[in-house]
Amino acid sequence: MLADRIEEKWIAAFAATFALCKVAPDEAVAILCETQSRALNVELAELALLRLKARPFRVVVPTPPQTAPVPVRSTGASNAVQGLAPVVTALAGAGLVVDLTVEGMLHAPELPAILKGGARLLMVSNEHPEALERLVPDPALEAKVKAGVQRLKAASRMHVASAADTDLKIAVSGAPAAGVWGWCDRPGTVAHWPGGLCLCFPRAGSVEGTLVLAPGDVNLTFKRYVESPVRLTVEKDYVVKIEGDGLDAELMRSYFAAWGDREAYAVSHVGWGMNPRARWESLAMYDKRDTNGTELRAFAGNFLYSTGANEAAGRHTLGHFDLPLRNCTIRLDDEVIVERGALQGDLA
Repeated sequence: MLADRIEEKWIAAFAATFALCKVAPDEAVAILCETQSRALNVELAELALLRLKARPFRVVVPTPPQTAPVPVRSTGASNAVQGLAPVVTALAGAGLVVDLTVEGMLHAPELPAILKGGARLLMVSNEHPEALERLVPDPALEAKVKAGVQRLKAASRMHVASAADTDLKIAVSGAPAAGVWGWCDRPGTVAHWPGGLCLCFPRAGSVEGTLVLAPGDVNLTFKRYVESPVRLTVEKDYVVKIEGDGLDAELMRSYFAAWGDREAYAVSHVGWGMNPRARWESLAMYDKRDTNGTELRAFAGNFLYSTGANEAAGRHTLGHFDLPLRNCTIRLDDEVIVERGALQGDLA
């Protein structure tokens, strides 16, 4: 297990990332955390901000009671703030919000009000700082991610196929699309670190076909590599059949069913990884408490399929799977973006 102690190199990693966010001397920076936040990252964030001559302050809220029927992991939809107006006001008044909540504020209901106030928000994924150190954002990634997002916004359809028998058709015309390269430097924007992906939220009734998880693909909700094939049949956005004889399929069937919520079976977002420094095999290197798996969402050339909440489709649920698949070919209209797991053209 990695030691939870302050290292100068980790302060430097935080400072480098905050510098990309254009943190200025004397800028008020809110560090948002909860009682179950990773304490080491909170300390590193504060020390890094002080190194940059900013004026950090902490907003600490109690981690709320568990209300879901099963453990909730890696949703990006923290409920820590609980709509508490003074907290939202304090965060909205900061120049930068460093989000160190356990689940992250990326999809939290309070985020629009925070951004509307003029703050920018950097969600620091709940990783051990050893992973964050390896994945300090690369400025060269911004242009590549933006190029991918422009292709996604211009496309009408996405087709995903693999030798494992994935055959998925997705209508992406009009779907809200976004990209993350690991930092945010403008008011009203949001990013997460580690970064490096392009994605969209398909509108209702947009996804049809078969998604096959092959050995080596990843179920990030379980923080587990798939060891036996799982075949998901998707009809009008919803997983209607989960086939497979191994433990992986059994775990997915059980977790889906535990929610008692049809929306948990629906598509949330789809996209692909863009970060060449993010490593697929990294999940094997960390204890589960030391990783949130954001690196696996971003490794270059993966196809990321997620189930759960999708505001563009009017669906809300805490049930969530993030499923990065390897070795897929992704087409936007007639252009191959990813071929058998490798980014193509100027995206590579």
